[in-house]
Amino acid sequence: MDPNQQKEEFNYAYLSALAAHAGLNRGDLRVDNDSVDVLFQSVGYRGRRFRNPQIQIQLKCTSQNLTRDGVIKFPLPRKNYDDLRGDDVITPRYLAVLLVPADTAQWIVHHDGHIALYNNCYWVSLRNYGPTDNEHSVTVDVPLEQRLTSDTLLTMMDRASEGEWL
Repeated sequence: MDPNQQKEEFNYAYLSALAAHAGLNRGDLRVDNDSVDVLFQSVGYRGRRFRNPQIQIQLKCTSQNLTRDGVIKFPLPRKNYDDLRGDDVITPRYLAVLLVPADTAQWIVHHDGHIALYNNCYWVSLRNYGPTDNEHSVTVDVPLEQRLTSDTLLTMMDRASEGEWL
């Protein structure tokens, strides 16, 4: 498996662990033609605006040092940027960027009682971003304060059940 495929698979595994911990159903799309890699759905939201909320996430993974001034300066392909921005979709969409060490041997550390996955994943909503004249990519600031955790996924789901986005 080439390094990019390893990053993609590790990214799925990382988010799968978060979703399992949060009790969310995960679905992978067989064809990624709309810049959505994975969706999460939950049940048990009766009494809210929507009882089966969903969120959609575009996954990206990098070992490059793209952090400066409290953000990840992530070069997002123009197509992904255009697909993720705007308020004309019904399901909230997010970009998730997983930072990993350059050495794949450091992605997972095995301990007697647990394993640790390295490093962290961060998210941003491009809903209110405007159009761009860039042809190939758009550098998106992903705040390091917006770490993607199982609690964050639940908050995203709570907001989706009310028809809102984070």
